Amino acid sequence: MKKTRLDVGFVPLLDAAPLIVAQEMGFAAEEGLTLDFHSAPSWSSARDALSFGKVAAAHMLAPVPVAMALGLGSGPAPLDALSVLSVNGTVVGVSRDLARRMRDAGHAFDFVDARAAGQALIAAAPEPLRIGVPFPFSMHAELVFYWLSALGRPSPQSLSIRTVPPPLMADAIREGEIDAFCVGEPWGSKAVESGMGELLLPGCAIWAFAPEKVLAVRRDWAEARPDLSGRLIRAVWRAGRWLDTADGRSLAAELLSRPAYLGLAPDLVERGLSGRLTIAASGETRTASRFVRFHEGLANFPWRSQAAWIGSQLAARTGLDRSQAMSAAGTVFRSDIYRAALETTTAELPAGSSRVEGSLSSDSRGATARGEAIWLRDDFFDGRTFEPPF
Repeated sequence: MKKTRLDVGFVPLLDAAPLIVAQEMGFAAEEGLTLDFHSAPSWSSARDALSFGKVAAAHMLAPVPVAMALGLGSGPAPLDALSVLSVNGTVVGVSRDLARRMRDAGHAFDFVDARAAGQALIAAAPEPLRIGVPFPFSMHAELVFYWLSALGRPSPQSLSIRTVPPPLMADAIREGEIDAFCVGEPWGSKAVESGMGELLLPGCAIWAFAPEKVLAVRRDWAEARPDLSGRLIRAVWRAGRWLDTADGRSLAAELLSRPAYLGLAPDLVERGLSGRLTIAASGETRTASRFVRFHEGLANFPWRSQAAWIGSQLAARTGLDRSQAMSAAGTVFRSDIYRAALETTTAELPAGSSRVEGSLSSDSRGATARGEAIWLRDDFFDGRTFEPPF
């Protein structure tokens, strides 16, 4: 069979794994596809490459298509999220000086308690606290805003959010530009290895089931090429299923470490895949349960309620009408296209496309179109829930 070639954009991060694995392990070939990868130095360049048609699909921050639907950020064409590539996978880190002050004040860096970590950070941090995130419209930014605002440190009054490309977080600390950061792996671990920072908390301690990256395409492309969209979704879904196995993750570290992808030592890449992270230059380690997920617990399903949560958060900090923002946001997580692509597979598909976010404090069984499946806990650290208006 002659394969269809697709240009695919990505930023060198651990959570580009489903796309890379789809190509390297033959899942794309099974769907008659060849994925040609284009590495982007920043999220703005990745977004622009997709928006202007230089690539057909991209590894993308989950809030970017939502932000564009709300008129935030540039782009000549609306983007849609066909599936979720990864859930969680981020870390919050602090400079060595800030870590020392927090430790001197008694914080144990337990890597679990988001409330205690946030309170310790607020007590030790300068005014304003300068936090680096990879992009203004990112789950990194939304988690930081949600977390610290809930603990009494609202933005923009007491937070200064700086945009720093993921590979440059350690450099930004070294140059004194930021006090802390939230970034996807392996760049948090790289900051530790460079001696510039310590890891304070995994993102999953703030929200246990945060949609981190999505498979994004232009809306006109998705609607004009439903067959290609479906084939790409299925290839990535199979790659995610393979990644959420012990053998898959072990081999994935080798694949991702290659110069064409992340260009880092395999053991550094493996930390995020295993969830066992070195948090300080002293060699201290912590294990974060389900640090990143690529398939388990219906991780790939593009919940409209997740998009609405993102829209609500963006509206709150940019002054937009919250109800209109949630409604617009819900249209860009394309659960309809996802369902159509996977209806002939063994994929578990939920009965509905929205749910109450944050309602599961433990794993539970939930209804699917074919019966039941295990849904993973998705609670927020402060116990709040979010119910979308649709």
